[in-house]
Amino acid sequence: MLANRMNARKGQRGFTLLELLIVIAIILIIAAIAIPNLMKSRALADEAAAIGTLRAIYSAAQMYSSTYSNGFPPSLAALGPPAGGGSNSTCDNANLIDSVTAGGKKSGYVFTYAGSNPVSSPGQGCANPGFNSFTINADPIQRGTTGQRSFFLDASGTIRYNLSQPATASDPPFGGS
Repeated sequence: MLANRMNARKGQRGFTLLELLIVIAIILIIAAIAIPNLMKSRALADEAAAIGTLRAIYSAAQMYSSTYSNGFPPSLAALGPPAGGGSNSTCDNANLIDSVTAGGKKSGYVFTYAGSNPVSSPGQGCANPGFNSFTINADPIQRGTTGQRSFFLDASGTIRYNLSQPATASDPPFGGS
């Protein structure tokens, strides 16, 4: 019986080199089709994250304005947590957004905050005066890879976008959810 099994094994052959090359070629073709779609999906996910981050910053800026009587924050960092950590919220470190967002880079985008029309004097306990208005730009770190669109948000709360360059107040409003 054992001899029959050994003879049956000798009669079995493995895959030929040609068969293996055909299988590898098919796998490579499938990968060539799938990888660009994966990259596009990732860029769209980064764009969605950037929009969510803009909304979070806008909400934090509104909360900062109503809490500290210093207008809108003097910087993006002022909305973040204290440098040493902890939960003590102050006018200079309101702890309204996470430290990554306060650093200005998140999910393949760079966030640039700019205040305008400064308040006449800082609010009580504030080291720096805030602003009566602000803008935030969200631009992909590498256009086409981490995102295609740039986004713009101002104190009105309207998010605007541009496909080829940094967005401005004159660009069309973003209509996505």
